[in-house]
Amino acid sequence: MAGMNLTRDEARERARLITVESYRIELDLSGAKQPEAATFRSASTIRFSYAEPGPSATTFLDLVAPHVQSVTLNGRALDPAEVYRGSRVWLTGLESVNEVTVVASCAYSRSGEGLHRFVDPTDSQVYLYTQFEPADACRMYANFEQPDLKASFLFDITAPAGWHMSSNGVARERKRVVDGAARWIFEPTQRISTYITVVVAGPYHVVRDLYTRTLPDGSTLEIPLAALCRGSVAEHFDADAIHEVTKQGLDFFHEHFDYPYPFGKYDQAFVPEYNLGAMENPGCVTFTEEYVFQSKVTDAAYEGRACTILHEMAHMWFGDLVTMRWWDDLWLKESFAEFMGSYAQARATRWRNSWVTFANRRKAWAYRQDQQPTTHPIVATIDDLEDAKLNFDGITYAKGASVLKQLVAYVGEEAFLEGARRYFKRHAYGNTTLADLLDVLTETSGRDLATWSRAWLETAQLNTLAIDGDAIVQSAAPGSLAARPHRIAVGSYAYAPDESRSGEGDKARVVRVERREVDVESVRTPFSFGGGGASAGAAGFHLLNDDDLTYAKLRLTADQVEFLRESLSAFEEPMPRSLLWSALWNMTRDAELSGNEFIEFVDLHASAESEVGVVQNLLLQTEYVLEYYLAPEAAQQAARRAAAMTRRALTAATAGSDHQLAWARGFAAVARSAEDLALLDALLEGTEKIAGLAVDADLRWTFLHALARCGHADQARLDAELVRDATAAGRRKHAGCMAARPSAEAKQAAWKLVLESGDQPTDLLRELLLGLAATPDRPDLVVPFVEPYFAALDEVWSRRSIENSRRIAALAFPSHVVEEATLARADRWLGEDGHAPALRRLVLEARDDLARAFRARAAG
Repeated sequence: MAGMNLTRDEARERARLITVESYRIELDLSGAKQPEAATFRSASTIRFSYAEPGPSATTFLDLVAPHVQSVTLNGRALDPAEVYRGSRVWLTGLESVNEVTVVASCAYSRSGEGLHRFVDPTDSQVYLYTQFEPADACRMYANFEQPDLKASFLFDITAPAGWHMSSNGVARERKRVVDGAARWIFEPTQRISTYITVVVAGPYHVVRDLYTRTLPDGSTLEIPLAALCRGSVAEHFDADAIHEVTKQGLDFFHEHFDYPYPFGKYDQAFVPEYNLGAMENPGCVTFTEEYVFQSKVTDAAYEGRACTILHEMAHMWFGDLVTMRWWDDLWLKESFAEFMGSYAQARATRWRNSWVTFANRRKAWAYRQDQQPTTHPIVATIDDLEDAKLNFDGITYAKGASVLKQLVAYVGEEAFLEGARRYFKRHAYGNTTLADLLDVLTETSGRDLATWSRAWLETAQLNTLAIDGDAIVQSAAPGSLAARPHRIAVGSYAYAPDESRSGEGDKARVVRVERREVDVESVRTPFSFGGGGASAGAAGFHLLNDDDLTYAKLRLTADQVEFLRESLSAFEEPMPRSLLWSALWNMTRDAELSGNEFIEFVDLHASAESEVGVVQNLLLQTEYVLEYYLAPEAAQQAARRAAAMTRRALTAATAGSDHQLAWARGFAAVARSAEDLALLDALLEGTEKIAGLAVDADLRWTFLHALARCGHADQARLDAELVRDATAAGRRKHAGCMAARPSAEAKQAAWKLVLESGDQPTDLLRELLLGLAATPDRPDLVVPFVEPYFAALDEVWSRRSIENSRRIAALAFPSHVVEEATLARADRWLGEDGHAPALRRLVLEARDDLARAFRARAAG
């Protein structure tokens, strides 16, 4: 991995010796607009104390820079050639109180790590922004790069005079300097960690607003708001909607946390080529520009954006105000923010069904991650920064949030929230561990949470719940905890005749007729279901974990599956439908339900689903089944059924509706036949229209990708579309379409771009890799890359950035070559010595997905 690494033991020892008082960071970005700009001047002045001073007292700063110009420690000039080794600046002869200044030429990033530089292809404007988590601030300035060495930061930045400049604090001074540059000096921050410092600079379009609130003491809290995006996408920027959700979130968190927002202003910058969904930098949150919707999207996209806004806002308290000591307690911020995002969204915004979305999509991420051989407890063991980077995963986010939802059910909502309030007040601007959180929750709930923590936070894997006669049974994978304490609801459902129709035995709707809560703590828990104890049948249907209170898979009985085959879409409320779709998907992944059966369920019931986000997820799962869980011949037949289903639903959908758009995208994803491809072609050319369906830029690329992967769009046609849409998004989509073409030459060209172009924007890399893998029914096209993949891994890991390396390791894995030989080749590589542990983890996860696909294909 190109860059720096730091072990937990090194961080612990450094934190024992050092207390950091302040940083002054001087950056000269005045040359950023020059076409050849590659580096910038960075001067970092750090004041810190050292617990054991003396002539041999030694520590190190973290820095990744092409060149270090000078290092000055307590007035002594040190030789950079001697003290800067690898990614560390070594300091010796430390006093009780020290001041060090490091001047370096740091590099602009093209992979989204450090200070990223983007040139807009539309108007050639240059935009800069930072992304540091977990440890890339050292790519912009020398520092002590670990979360428990908090300090106050003052940024002094010189940049082109016409630019907008944002950082954590408010700019207290702006001076014009020579040669068209200006200088911004920002207010010192509160004590924060290095990974949440931030700079956003460029000719950003800015929309301002103001949030006000009367506090309990009668004073007025004012928080200046700003929403930022590139100038070339400003016409699509719905800043008012963003500010509306922001104000709703600030109201909600102030009401529930009883701790005023502590960081002054609240900027939200939507930036290009971003590696993440968002980052919780206090005072200036950064988001992926994909949340600036330049084409029509469904309401699920707006819901997702709102949830991300609230997730990042929750971090202002969970993560920024109170920060984990080391990355093994990453869950102390990410699990809480994930939970609070949906919790606030369901109560403070118009998306009242946000927990349905969470149950259907986010938990699927957690279930997959938690069943892999690399699964880990929520409170994980993080030995170094490479481990930390890979633990931003479905367990830390979605499983952690699910477990917190279970905790709320276990201790009570008010006890949970009061624990959070005490946590903020007790540890403000400090660092914590699991024990600190459990202490306050034990105080407020009156419960001993040590046993609960061991079961839920400190052990890996998940349980499966099922009905067995007059009992609820739970099980787990061999070697895992067989039973955990679950507080669940059991819902009993029955047919409710549609009063608008006549006739005895009408089965128009399935409604809940009873709900009971029960503690399930052992492998077998007796429970009286009523109706003769049947799980499904004439007496109705009994749903375990109704309302999704716990984290567990559901195993449906044969009777339940048959009931759902007839009546899944008849369930009146979206939450039980979502839970049942999730159960069917998990059974498909476990090879207990065949891929063909899953597609049959989607065909029978998805068109009646009211929640468009659930529809979109079902279509993605259908596409996954076709690619991985069915052998080529079976996949061809199933694709015809899926295409007929999506085309039928597309035609029947209300004109201009979100469902119409979802079905249009779903149709393109599964289209294979000449007739279906001809329809996509006609929609693109405008020779055929579907009332209400706007074939805008994004949908055009979606249709073109479908045509390209089936050999119905050549380079000339794709190049013509790029002329039509020469935006940054258009360039990415064009690259993906070029890679998707079903020829050996196209695949080889894509492989060369991935391997030989050096570090590049990860959104572009992702499009290339997904295009390379787009081989409907043609695994022979990617077989030639099996051996080159394994041969290149170690060099990629050592030379490329972590963001580039992890995507290549995961997405270039030959997952479409579902053969014993591929599994055997992966096993040989995994059996070799010398591979980086984090890289080994990525390959092991991909290998596990391949083995699961192999088992699913065997199920038929």
